[in-house]
Amino acid sequence: MKDNTGAVQPKKKMKVPHSFVIILSIVLVMSLLTWVIPAGKFARTENEQGIEVVIPDQFSYIEKTPVNPLSIPNYVVSGFASSASLIFMVILSGGAFNVLVNTGALQVLIAKVVKKFGSKEAVFIPILLLLFALIATTQSVTVFIGFTPIIIMMARAMGFDSITGAALPLLGGAIGFSTGTLNTSTTIVAQKIAELPLYSGIGYRFVCLFVYWIVTSIVLVAYARKVRANPASSPMYDLDQQTKTDDTAFGDDTLTTRKLLALLTLLGALIVLVWGCVTRGWDLPEISVVFIWLGILSGACAGFGPSTIAKHFAEGCKKLTVSALLLGLARATSGVLSAANILDTIVYACTIVLNMVPGFLRGIVMFWVNFIINILITSGSGQAAVVMPIFAPVADMVGIPRQTAVLAFNFGDGFCNYILPMSTALMGNLSVANIPYDRWMRFMWKVCLIWIATGSVLVFIAQMMHFGPM
Repeated sequence: MKDNTGAVQPKKKMKVPHSFVIILSIVLVMSLLTWVIPAGKFARTENEQGIEVVIPDQFSYIEKTPVNPLSIPNYVVSGFASSASLIFMVILSGGAFNVLVNTGALQVLIAKVVKKFGSKEAVFIPILLLLFALIATTQSVTVFIGFTPIIIMMARAMGFDSITGAALPLLGGAIGFSTGTLNTSTTIVAQKIAELPLYSGIGYRFVCLFVYWIVTSIVLVAYARKVRANPASSPMYDLDQQTKTDDTAFGDDTLTTRKLLALLTLLGALIVLVWGCVTRGWDLPEISVVFIWLGILSGACAGFGPSTIAKHFAEGCKKLTVSALLLGLARATSGVLSAANILDTIVYACTIVLNMVPGFLRGIVMFWVNFIINILITSGSGQAAVVMPIFAPVADMVGIPRQTAVLAFNFGDGFCNYILPMSTALMGNLSVANIPYDRWMRFMWKVCLIWIATGSVLVFIAQMMHFGPM
């Protein structure tokens, strides 16, 4: 493009809206849809396991209750209130890790890891992906929020970018959670509703886990190598450059006694987190308490006084405050849809579509339908309670094994969460990583398409081999 003097002017780049604007735009669109989509409800009952489920053949339209766009701020405030535990956990984790970073202990650990694995990304990346995948077979990916800053520092020190670092816990966790091998909040709930033996079909689910692990490892290793060869190709290049001196200048890599003790507080905190979540059913408030203790103990081990610990903790909290608010903002979407009573209508329409497709494609379409429904119902157990009472009898009618229907639900519920700005698992990890949503999506949309293709093949195989109860 030339100006009046004939000189060529650089092309202006399209400015991406702030993440707040993106999410509020989604909420606005949803509120407008509530005026178009008719309200409806399935009759519900409590099954033998005490789970409230829908009665598939008892759907009725009800009086419309559209949401006034002017009332969106009300739903935003409600979203903040309902997400308070998650918001505080993200903020407090930022404070704890800022104290730990200022001890210098992490820099020593990362320098040693980079020295050993710096040129072995084909080993480093798959091993970490598998580790996070195995942990997430029983846990939500939100548990990894505390791991993310450390992994990012390691990845950047090895010449990769922030996205590579954040992708390790996010994508690894996604594989473990979404394949549903041992997941109690999704697989067990869905199998109870579908009247299948609990944990049945676990063999093929583990096959799915390892297939997804291999595919994702190949994709992420290729991306990491591309970024190291050409750092400017990273969607995070400019932002990573701004913080380059903060997390790649490691200085002295001598492991002093104080730094070793600080690292042991981190190891202890992570062990306590996993133990508490697995054996004691800990939730976000308990995890937040662990982060508070991590900040205090790591600072004390480093020889910091109370005021120094408080200063570093406050600085870390401040860095993540705005990002944490995104989580509450995202909750406004589900609040709008629930208030308008259109979720059941959308599910009902999806089942009609499912009955119109050829028999050999119905398993795949069931996966895609669950993927779409998850955009509206991001809670795994909540989605199971809504869709499985419908899809279980539908599977019987169209000749799909119920186990395949559960597998399609697992894939649709899980893998969709890593492109949704309403997903707490995604936004929580991106918040502590300081990765804007739009930058993440420049990387993630291709991965998501590969995941959908992989899942479609695995569901098709399950349907063709009559994936049964055991």
